[in-house]
Amino acid sequence: MDGRSEIREEEGVSVGKKVFVAGATGATGKRIVEQLLAKGFRVKAGVRDIQKAKTVFTSSNNSSLQFVKADVTEGSDKLAEVIGDDSDAVICAAGFRPSWDLLAPWKVDNFGTVNLVEACRKRGVNRFIHISSILVNGAAMGQLLNPAYIFLNLFGLTLVAKLQAEKHIRKSGINYTIVRPGGLRNDPPSGNIIMEPEDTLSSGSISRDQVAEVAVGALALPQSHYKVVEIVASLEAPKRSLDELFDSVRQK
Repeated sequence: MDGRSEIREEEGVSVGKKVFVAGATGATGKRIVEQLLAKGFRVKAGVRDIQKAKTVFTSSNNSSLQFVKADVTEGSDKLAEVIGDDSDAVICAAGFRPSWDLLAPWKVDNFGTVNLVEACRKRGVNRFIHISSILVNGAAMGQLLNPAYIFLNLFGLTLVAKLQAEKHIRKSGINYTIVRPGGLRNDPPSGNIIMEPEDTLSSGSISRDQVAEVAVGALALPQSHYKVVEIVASLEAPKRSLDELFDSVRQK
C-alpha cells in the first residue's frame, strides 16, 4: 500500500501558494526556487546559511522569497518549526555533498528526507515533491554492473540510501511525486523531456533546468499525484507538455 487510499485526492497547488524548498542553494534547488518565483509562487527557502544564501540569488530582495535556516539532518521537530503553518507544499532538492564521510548519503538522502516527510506530517502539509535519481532500484532492475550504478554507490551507497527514503515517502500517506532524473547537466536544456515509469531508465542525462521544470510543474497537476517518474532529455524526443507526460505514466 502506498497510502493513497488514506488521503483524499486534492487538486494541484495553485499559483500564489507558499512552497518550502529544502536544499534551496543547491544546483537544482536554486533553479527550483527561481522557477517557482517566476511562476508566481511564494517561496520559503530552507538553507544552512542565510547570509550566504542571499548572495546566491539575484532575486534575494523579492518580497515573495523568504530565507529560513534549515538542516534536514537536525530532526523533524526543527524542520516542522521552519516549515510552519503557512507552507502549502514541500519540494525536497536536498542531497549530500561528496566527502570522506561515507555516512553522509544516509544522513542527508535517507534520514534527512525522512525527517522532512515527518515534519510535513506534523504540520499537515500534504504535498511533497522529491528529487531522487534513476537507478535507485538498480539491483532489482538487473543493473548491478551498470557503471553509473557502481559509481554512484561508491560514495556510501548513495542510491541505496535514496531508495530507502523513497520507500518511506510512499508509505507515509502523504501526496507525493518522486522525480528520478538521469545524469544532471548544468547547461541549458538540450532536447525534449522523456518521462517514463519507475525502474525503466538506466541511462541518459537531463538539464537541471528541466528537472526544476518538472518539479515545479507537478505542483499544479493532479495527474502527478502519487507517482514515481523517471526523466531524461533527448534531441529525438517530441515536444510534449507536462500534462501529457504525466498522463502517459501509469504508476506500478
